[in-house]
Amino acid sequence: MPTTALIADDEEAPRAELLNALHTVWPELDVVDESVNGVDAWDAYLQHEPQVCFLDVRMPGLTGVEVAQRIGGRSHVIFVTAHGDHALAAFDAGAVDYVVKPISAERLEQAVQRVKARLAEPATEVGEFDLLDRLAGQVRRPDYLDIIEAGVGGEMTLVRIDDVVFFESEARYTRVVHDEGDALIRTPLKELLSQLDPAVFWQIHRSVIVNRRHIAAAERLADGNMVVTLHGRTEKLPVSRHFQGLFKAQ
Repeated sequence: MPTTALIADDEEAPRAELLNALHTVWPELDVVDESVNGVDAWDAYLQHEPQVCFLDVRMPGLTGVEVAQRIGGRSHVIFVTAHGDHALAAFDAGAVDYVVKPISAERLEQAVQRVKARLAEPATEVGEFDLLDRLAGQVRRPDYLDIIEAGVGGEMTLVRIDDVVFFESEARYTRVVHDEGDALIRTPLKELLSQLDPAVFWQIHRSVIVNRRHIAAAERLADGNMVVTLHGRTEKLPVSRHFQGLFKAQ
């Protein structure tokens, strides 16, 4: 089976340039998706589970570094960055694979050969996660949501983000479950994800984002599935296979 890959870059010309270069240095590679922002890249990752991800460092919605943080050790990541980007020094220090725009076929070939050699191994060394955390702060320091305007009946209410227990997709809306009840917003879950602090809010299922401070335990079921229980609540939230690695210590 051919190796599968995802390309994510918000600029069309560099995205096409990378794709053409890959056709030359890795012709058997199967590019399953080309994403134009970080949110779509994460959604495409969940859909296709590619073995290799080429992620532009600076993208709207979620940066490439933030997408890599969410991917964790499930795929090999090669960052794509602009010449002169200050993140390059951190990449070199952390031995992270990257290529610089405009794409050099020789440099891409080196990165590709390293990835090919590691395809049979776990995708990401644990030591690299600290590097990604530091890079995330360098690449973008976003102002995360602190208040949500949500509908309750025919009225609007303000919900403090710290009071949110979990978000859940519900038809055309997103349900906001908080300390005092629940409410509905029109913001799709994948768009909402880019506005939340990933250190606090974990996506555990395509339809669920949970405030990790409210997690009591993660329970593995007999059929191999997993659910999360919450402090002081009766709900059991599903954890899809993609996200079970978040609870390795459970």
